[in-house]
Amino acid sequence: MSSLTGGSYPPSLEGDLEKERLAQTIKDWSIANGLAVRPAPALVGEDPEGILAINAPVTLFPSPFPKGCFEDAQNIQASYNQLYARISQDEEFLGSLVEEVAGGDDFIASLWDIHLKVKEEGYLQNLSLGLFRSDYMVHQEENHLQIKQVEFNTIASSFGGLSAQTSLLHKYLSQTEYPLLPSPIPPAALDLPPNRSTEGLAAGLHAAFLAYGPSSLSHPTCVIFLTQAHERNIFDQRHLEYTLCSLSSVPVFRVPFSEVLSQTTLVPGTRQLLYHPPHNPSRTFEVAVAYLRAGYGPGDYPSSSSWESRHRIERSLAIACPTILTQLAGMKKVQQVLATPSPSGGPAPALAKFLPDPAQAALVQKTFTNIYPLDGTSAAGIEARRLAQDKEECKKYVMKPQREGGGNNFYKTAIPEQLTKIPEEHWNSFILMELITPPPLTNTILRNGKLEQGGVICELGVYGTCLWDQETGEVLHNQQAGYLLRTKGDQSEEGGVAAGFGCMDSVALV
Repeated sequence: MSSLTGGSYPPSLEGDLEKERLAQTIKDWSIANGLAVRPAPALVGEDPEGILAINAPVTLFPSPFPKGCFEDAQNIQASYNQLYARISQDEEFLGSLVEEVAGGDDFIASLWDIHLKVKEEGYLQNLSLGLFRSDYMVHQEENHLQIKQVEFNTIASSFGGLSAQTSLLHKYLSQTEYPLLPSPIPPAALDLPPNRSTEGLAAGLHAAFLAYGPSSLSHPTCVIFLTQAHERNIFDQRHLEYTLCSLSSVPVFRVPFSEVLSQTTLVPGTRQLLYHPPHNPSRTFEVAVAYLRAGYGPGDYPSSSSWESRHRIERSLAIACPTILTQLAGMKKVQQVLATPSPSGGPAPALAKFLPDPAQAALVQKTFTNIYPLDGTSAAGIEARRLAQDKEECKKYVMKPQREGGGNNFYKTAIPEQLTKIPEEHWNSFILMELITPPPLTNTILRNGKLEQGGVICELGVYGTCLWDQETGEVLHNQQAGYLLRTKGDQSEEGGVAAGFGCMDSVALV
C-alpha cells in the first residue's frame, strides 16, 4: 500500500488480460521510442553483431512522489552545481581528503597521481564541465517528509536519455491505457511534470563545445564520448548524442576508453587533442569536449595503457567532463565532510566555506542525513567504528567506499563482517551513512518481459550542468537539467539500473 495515496494508487492489477495488454504496450512503445538497453548475455546469449535490444526495466505506473520534496530537490540543484564547482577548484581541500582515504584505496591514489603529473607539466585548459546528478530519497519521520541526499555524482551520471523517455511513456499510458483499466485513471488525475533531462544534459555539453571555440589548426571541432566496451546502456548515451548533434550540427564520436591511445593524438606543445576516425583515417577532428561515460571505477583501468589514456585526456586542451579534480570532488569522503555539522550545530565549516551565503548553505545542509568517518582518531570516527561493529546498531547504516556506480556498498549486518576482511588501517577509506526511511509504496515492474508486483523504494536524481573556469572561478553555465526516478523492490538494497537492481520510473506528484 502507498502511504502517499492512501492505497488508491497505483492500482493493483489482478486480471491476466489487463496485465498482458499493459506489458505489451510498454514493450512496443519502449522499442519504438528508444527506451531500451542491450540484453544481458545471460538472457539471450551472445550478440556478436550488436543487433539486439530489449525495453529497459520500467514501472507500469509513475510512482507517487511528494510535490514539495520534488520541488525542493529541483530548486537546490543550482546551489549544488556551484558547491561542487568550487570544491573542484580547491586542490588543497581535496588533497587533504585524498590523503585520508588513499592508503586503503589505490584507485583514488592513482587518480591523484595523474593530477599531480599534469599539474607539474601545467594545465592548459582552465574550463571544466560538470554533468552532475544529486540523488535523494524521501525520508519519513512521523508525518514529516523531506528529501535526504544519497550521494552526489560527478562522473558518468547516467540515464538522462532514458529518463526523459520514461516520462513520455507514462504520459502516453496516462492518455491511452490507464483510462481503460477496470479501475480507470482519468488523464487529468495524474500530475506528471515534464522532464527535459536529455535536452538539459545536451545543452551543457553544447555550452562547453561553444566555449572551446574554433580550432587554431583549422580542423573541425567535435565532442567525443568515452565509453566502456560492450556497453549495454548505449541508447541512453545515444539520446544525448543525437540531441547534441541537432544543436548546430555538433559532430559527436564514440571512442572506447580502451582505444583512446590508438584513435587520438596530442599536438606537441599546444596539446590539442586530435581525433582520427578509424573508419576514415584521412580526416582529423580537434576534440573540444571529452565526455567520460567510462573511467569511474577500477574496472575501467585493467592496464597501464588505461591510465595513460586518462592522462592524455587530462593533460590535453580538450574540456574534460569531468576533470580528475571534479571526479575526486564526488568522493563519499567529501559528502561526509560537508554533512558533518559544526560543534555549534551550524553548517559544516567546509560547507560554509564553499557556500558563504548562510541561507544557501542552510538549504543544502537540510538535505544531509547523518554521515560519519571511519577513522580511528576523531571522536566521530571512533563512535562510527563502534556503531559499525555493533550487531544491532549496524542495522541502521550503510558503509560506502569512494566509488561511483552501483553494487559497491555494504548494508546493515553485512558491515561488521566486511570490516573483518579489511585491514583496520584502511577503514578510513569508507564512510558510514545512516539509512534513509522512505514511505512505503507499491508498483509493478516490467523486467526482461516479466512482471514483478509488490513494495518498492524510489530514488530521485536531479541533473545539473555547470561550466566554470578553474582559475578565475567564473561560472559560464549553471542549470538544473531534468530528473531521474529509479525504483527497486523494497527488499533490494542496491538501486543501480545498469547494475541490475533498479528500474526506470517517473513521478506522479502528490
